[in-house]
Amino acid sequence: MKRKGTASFKNLWLLIFGLNFILIRPSVVFGQSPSEIEELKKQAPKVYLDCSYCDLDYIRTEITFVNYVRDRKEAQIYILVTTQRTGGGGREYTLTFMGEKEFANINHIQKYFSSQTDTQDEIRQGLVQALKVGLMPFLARTPLRRYLAINYLPELKPQEIKDKWNYWVFNLRGSGYFRGESNYHSESISLNFSANRVTQASKIRLSFSWGENTSTFKYDNFKIVSKSESGNFSGLYVKSLGEHWSAGFFLNASSSTYENIKFSINPGPAVEYNFFPYSQSSRRQLRCLYRLYFTRLKYREETIYDKLNESLWGQAISLTLDVKEKWGTTSVSLSGSHYFHDWRKNRLTAYGVVNLFLFKGLSFYVFGGGSRIRDQLSLAKRGASLEEVLLLRRQLETSYSYFVSIGLSYTFGSVFANVVNPRFDTRDGRGIRIEIYER
Repeated sequence: MKRKGTASFKNLWLLIFGLNFILIRPSVVFGQSPSEIEELKKQAPKVYLDCSYCDLDYIRTEITFVNYVRDRKEAQIYILVTTQRTGGGGREYTLTFMGEKEFANINHIQKYFSSQTDTQDEIRQGLVQALKVGLMPFLARTPLRRYLAINYLPELKPQEIKDKWNYWVFNLRGSGYFRGESNYHSESISLNFSANRVTQASKIRLSFSWGENTSTFKYDNFKIVSKSESGNFSGLYVKSLGEHWSAGFFLNASSSTYENIKFSINPGPAVEYNFFPYSQSSRRQLRCLYRLYFTRLKYREETIYDKLNESLWGQAISLTLDVKEKWGTTSVSLSGSHYFHDWRKNRLTAYGVVNLFLFKGLSFYVFGGGSRIRDQLSLAKRGASLEEVLLLRRQLETSYSYFVSIGLSYTFGSVFANVVNPRFDTRDGRGIRIEIYER
């Protein structure tokens, strides 16, 4: 398959406009006195950057021609950064620039794409470049426009490329975690594999995971060994049917000592409607997903319903709302499912996250979820031992589950956040901080 290759973000900007704006810092402009430089800094736009995963210290160091404020109501430019995973395993960063006060009529969007193999340094450099480009229309309306230089670069012609992998992306990961004391030690081993192919027309996601956990306890002359094991395979095919509709097929298979499941397979078709266009999905979504499924189950032990295996039909429907705006973020979902052989075997689940900026300096968040549970078909007839209960190695009968967290934050004082000072910035007292996470 051939398609026109996508140039880097910077080159794409040059291709569209043929211009590259370069801001010359006032401190290097000849003839400027220190007082004049300070006056220019006061006239620089006030920016509020809404990006919880950005390296803010790096951004403030690289982009020094604006004033950063920590309260959005003080800002003249509000920048909202949202992300979505791409088919290649990277991320699409959507930077929405919204003018406030004297810039109220300026609103536009820039995008930056990272790949799965990009380092954190490459990603933050790309985001800084996108931020610089997006800030130019605002700076052109300030006294700083005198220090904007315009360079012309030749037009870049798109090239046809061949993807030898046909958009397939594979990932193989293994890990082990070991810890212990004189009377306790535990081992955890996991393997994960995924294969994904994502285009505008369709999406295929395949994944496999397996994990084993073992804990050993010694108390006086007693020795307790607890072990759990689980495996899961999931497959998904989705066909795009316009800006609002999608249709697809699910396939899930699993095994779990905790749930008393030796083997379970769960295929079925599904259809989804998004009340907002999918092109706006990084900012807002309201999706309704319906799924019809067949389940074949084999249990490790006889269940409370005297079953060692069974085949069942069921259906599920869910409604999900995701919104990210200047006033905060909201993600709420409600889902329900049941088996056809007995409608009383059902489950209703709700989940929500709300983070609101109430007024200057004050924000409120609440997140939580809960389920009404009536479909525990795999509960073992023999029950659970004391060790299995205390170590959460065996699923117990319950009619509901829930969790909730509530918080309130109020910040006051100086609104400016321009200064970067890394001295003694060890946080946990161990020097440089290294974070490892899955993108």
